[in-house]
Amino acid sequence: MQIAPDAVIVDVTHEIKRQNILHGAFVLQQTMRWYPPGSIHVIVVDPGVGTPRQIIAAKYDNQFVVAPDNGLISFVHHKMRLEAIRVVENPKFALASISSTFHGRDIMAPTAAHLANGENIINVGPSAERVEVLQFGDAAKMTPQGVAGGIIHIDGFGNIITTISHADALSFMRAKPTAEVYIDNTRIGPVRNTYGDVPEGTAIAVLGSSDLLEISINGGNAREQFQPTAKTVIEIR
Repeated sequence: MQIAPDAVIVDVTHEIKRQNILHGAFVLQQTMRWYPPGSIHVIVVDPGVGTPRQIIAAKYDNQFVVAPDNGLISFVHHKMRLEAIRVVENPKFALASISSTFHGRDIMAPTAAHLANGENIINVGPSAERVEVLQFGDAAKMTPQGVAGGIIHIDGFGNIITTISHADALSFMRAKPTAEVYIDNTRIGPVRNTYGDVPEGTAIAVLGSSDLLEISINGGNAREQFQPTAKTVIEIR
C-alpha cells in the first residue's frame, strides 16, 4: 500500500496447506484462469526462504507472477503462454532491510507493487536460465484398460481432484460409452453430471469446476472414505 496505493488488492486465500508447493501451484493456476490482463499474482509458499533458491517474476498470457522458484509456477508454466521469466535481483525492487525468513514481505510484495506502478519486468533482474518445474503427471496416461491418473489436490470438502482432464475423460467415454471410474480398483461408477445424481452418502465421479475429473461423496467426504495416498490410481475403464 505504501508503494502502489492505487492497486486493487484481492486476498485469494491463506488456506494453502503449510509448505505444500503442489497445492500452491494448483491454486495459482486455478486463480489465474479468471483474472484480467495485467493482473499480478504474489504467491508465498516458501519453505526454502533464506536459502540460495531464486525469487522469480514471470509473465504468462499478459499476467504476472512473483514467487519463489520452487515449482509454484509448474501448472501455469505447462498451461499458459510464457512471455518472460526474470530473477528478482535488483535491490530497487526490495525493501531496504531484508529479513532472511520473510521474503514474501520484503522482496515479493514490493516487487509486485513496483510492477503495479508500471515498472517493466525486465528491470527486476536478469533472465532466468532455468526454473523449477514439478513433475506431477499433469496429463492422463493411456493404459490397456483405459485412462489412468493420480491425485493433484484434495479440497476442503474432501473431494479428490485427479490428473484426468475433462478432454481426456470425454474422449475416452465417447469411444467407450459404458466406461466407469475406479479408485484403486474400487468401482465408483459412470461419470455423472453433479453430486445430486446419486443418493446422499454415495460415491460419485464428476467433471468438476477445475476442468478435471473428481471423486466425491454426495454429502460426505471422499478423503475420509477412500484414504488416498500418493500412490493411489484413478482409472476410467
